[in-house]
Formats: sequence, structure tokens, C-alpha cells
Amino acid sequence: MAVTAQMVKDLREVTGAGPLDCKKALEQFNGDMEKAATALREKGLAKAAKKAGRATREGIVHAYIHHNNRLGVMLEINCETDFVAKTDKFRGLANDIALQIANLSAQYVKREDVPADILEAERQVQRNRALAEGKPENVVDKMIEGRMGKFYEDLVLFDQPFIKDDSMTIGQMVTQAIADLGENIAISRFARFAIGEGAAAEEEE
Repeated sequence: MAVTAQMVKDLREVTGAGPLDCKKALEQFNGDMEKAATALREKGLAKAAKKAGRATREGIVHAYIHHNNRLGVMLEINCETDFVAKTDKFRGLANDIALQIANLSAQYVKREDVPADILEAERQVQRNRALAEGKPENVVDKMIEGRMGKFYEDLVLFDQPFIKDDSMTIGQMVTQAIADLGENIAISRFARFAIGEGAAAEEEE
């Protein structure tokens, strides 16, 4: 099947890949747009994995303020070059992540950021819960790990399903952005502010 310029254009719009890569993928799969797009995404994700260790010294500090001015998020998101930091795609990613934090109140970026004592305390809670339910000892450990998944989803940003598309997690969304933009991307830190929450925490202390 002959690959037309329109087919290449359509595939580029779907995947963000370069024209030559799109043409080769369409030729490889005999014009099948879906198979070509899948192959290009897999290729991009493989490249993204290789970029994961590269230094991210550029980026932006992004502020999101909810429409009622009672909730806000400050986020530092980093990349490798100032050029990528200025792109609409990078800034859109920053806004989507800030929106996620505003709505779902993540406390940590990745699983490895959760302090060991908090993890141990949660595992003990889940162990006691499983034993109280009468579960046998030989299955308790497996149950604990299964239930820890919900704990991570509640607290860890990269484990949370994206609120605009729950078919992907925030971690997967960042990996896809790395593939699309061709640079490593890192979430360095964030803070969520909501009216009354700070005062409530001080009263509890």
C-alpha cells in the first residue's frame, strides 16, 4: 500500500513522531494507522527509559489557583533544556500535574519518597486488619502488598490515575511526555495550599 503525505501527517498528529519515523512505521505495517501508532509509542517509551538518568537542571515553577481562590498548588517541574521548558506541551503537563495535586492531595512524588517508618506503620495496620478478619498467616503478607497499592494510590503522585484520563497514571503520563519531548522530566517538589487546612493542623497539635 502506498503511503501518502496525508497519512504521514495524520500519524504525526496522533503520535508527535517525526515525519520519517511515521513514514517508515506506515510502510512497515502496510498503512495500518493503529499498528503504526502503537509501534511508534513503544519506540518512544523505550527511548524515554534511557533518558531517565539524565540531569534535569532547567524547568519552571508552575502555580495553579482554583477558580474560588481557596485552593492552590506550587510545583517545580524540571527538564534538560530551557527550550523544552518554554514549550506549550511542557507547560501543559505542569498544569495537568498541578491540577491533579489540587484535586487528589498527593503527598509524595514517587514510592521511594515515602519514609520507611510511614510504610512500616501502614503495613502493620494492614497486617492487624487482615488478622482481625481471620485470614490465615500464610496469605496475610500477600494481602498486605495488595492493599498497599491503594495506600500508594492515595498518597503517591506517580501512582495516581490521571483525573482527566484514568486509563493512565501520572507516572505513565510523565514517561509519555519524556518520549514526546525527547528529554528527561522530573517533578522536584510541590506544595498544596487550601484555606483552613493549615489552621486545622495547628489546632490538632
